[in-house]
Amino acid sequence: MRQRLSLTARLTLLYALVSVLLLTGLGVLVGVMMDRHFAEQDADDLRDKLGLIREVMSTSPDIATLADRLDDVVHNHRDLYVQLQRLGYPVYASQSPAAFHFPAVDAAANRQMVSWQYGNANYHGMCSSGRLADGGRTELTICAAIDTGRHEHFMQMIGRSLAVYILLSALLGGVLAWWVAHNGLAPLRAMKARAQAITGQQLDTQMPVASVPPEMADLAESLNAMLRRLQEDFRKLSEFSSDLAHELRTPISNLLTETQVAIAQPRSADEYRDILASNAEEFQRLARTVSDMLFLAKAEHGLVLPSRERIAIEDEVAALLEFYDALAEEKNIRLQQSGSGQLLGDRLMLRRALSNLLSNALRHAPAGSVVTIDIAQQDDGSTVRVCNAGSGIPPEQLPRLFDRFFRADPARVAGESDGAGLGLAITRSIAEVHGGRISVTSADNSTCFTLWFPAQSPVAG
Repeated sequence: MRQRLSLTARLTLLYALVSVLLLTGLGVLVGVMMDRHFAEQDADDLRDKLGLIREVMSTSPDIATLADRLDDVVHNHRDLYVQLQRLGYPVYASQSPAAFHFPAVDAAANRQMVSWQYGNANYHGMCSSGRLADGGRTELTICAAIDTGRHEHFMQMIGRSLAVYILLSALLGGVLAWWVAHNGLAPLRAMKARAQAITGQQLDTQMPVASVPPEMADLAESLNAMLRRLQEDFRKLSEFSSDLAHELRTPISNLLTETQVAIAQPRSADEYRDILASNAEEFQRLARTVSDMLFLAKAEHGLVLPSRERIAIEDEVAALLEFYDALAEEKNIRLQQSGSGQLLGDRLMLRRALSNLLSNALRHAPAGSVVTIDIAQQDDGSTVRVCNAGSGIPPEQLPRLFDRFFRADPARVAGESDGAGLGLAITRSIAEVHGGRISVTSADNSTCFTLWFPAQSPVAG
């Protein structure tokens, strides 16, 4: 597997590359500007030399005299080459005409500098015209050229110096970039060290926010929010594990005790049948608890609606009231329904939620009281309100009423009810799966649970 570069190494290489590119561009710009400067300087020198030669011509009566004077002029300018032409033929040259080749006399005749290479040398040249002091009868073409070797040597020296400078600057810049990146990422390394030290028992540890750069503050805030969520989830998981162990311990202990008693001595067939029937009840309780826990786990992990259909809530409530009518009559409790409404959702889930609320109301309503189920339809959705008389729930217990395994009635903990404390938690999950919610209000003599469902439930899937 190819090893990945660290962020420090990437920043260092990037800074060094950018430095090389910028310095190289600067070097090229300097070279172009200097080359242009030397060309302009050579053009000015050539114009001056042509002007000087014309002055010498204007005082020379013949070519021989002019040649002698030009020898003195050229002698003091080692890189200057002069050639005089008459009717296209050289009549004077400061060196051998074969060694000095002027390729474009016509192009340079109007004082336009031209460049060319002859042999291993490069030249800048310019031509003009002038007349001897013989009454203007003799017109000559004057061509002057400058060997640019000195300029080229200087440019090569500058180029080598710039190359060395760029290389050293890139190395030094890379070292400085590594130092800057290494120190700039120090807060990130500190966050890494703190994150590595976090365990399940230290989820209250927070990442520093005030001491990190603004670019990392958002990351630190996000990590802190994640840690808070993890801490809350760990707390819930710990409580859930404890509650689950407590709930499973009772039926398992009952099963173990009854089984040990049964095998302690020989029993009759009827006794064994009674023991097995009792064990079956405990197994049913265990199966119901496991099924409820599985449902809650699915709901917490994005359970979707198995089906979506238009449901008349009053019809479902009427069916449930008929089912619970015998139990209500046994407890001398009257069931009362009013209103109507519709929702889009899963019929079986709705029945389960309503059944949980109705059975809970029947369990806690005193004899001779009335359990009411009021249905209402609004523009934004529908509500189902289940109320029963009886002793109220303490206000401090209301926020936890929908937690798993929570029982507001201490008597239920002692085993007076078969419930595992999951009914209201399941009801809340069903409401949330439909995009709704559940709330509770409790006074001294009554308790009401209200289910609200939106006009359009979330899309299944």
